[in-house]
Amino acid sequence: MSLVNCSNCGEKIADDANFCPKCGTKTAKGRAANAVYPSDELREAFYSVGLELEKAFNIAEREMQSAIQKVKENLQQKPLQVETVVCPKCSAKNPSGSVFCNSCGARIAPIEEPHGSA
Repeated sequence: MSLVNCSNCGEKIADDANFCPKCGTKTAKGRAANAVYPSDELREAFYSVGLELEKAFNIAEREMQSAIQKVKENLQQKPLQVETVVCPKCSAKNPSGSVFCNSCGARIAPIEEPHGSA
């Protein structure tokens, strides 16, 4: 094995090296062998991942647009009906699940007993 000088920093390196171990410059042998820098491999990997993500986001976008369209069509076919609860004290209509009347403050729902009490 013989030594050569790095074309960038002048470091003595093996003539069969693809890169200078001191500065990382590609040697003549490395250029002839089309040796790639590790960063080149990373760049290619990130590029590939980016393409796959773009495909996935495009699919997700189409599926979401389709779902939104279906919801719009369903809403046009039958209007949303909100169930209400009538207050026993003042007869005001309150959203389903209300515990207290939004008009007079009276209790609408019965008090629930804690579990396990008897």
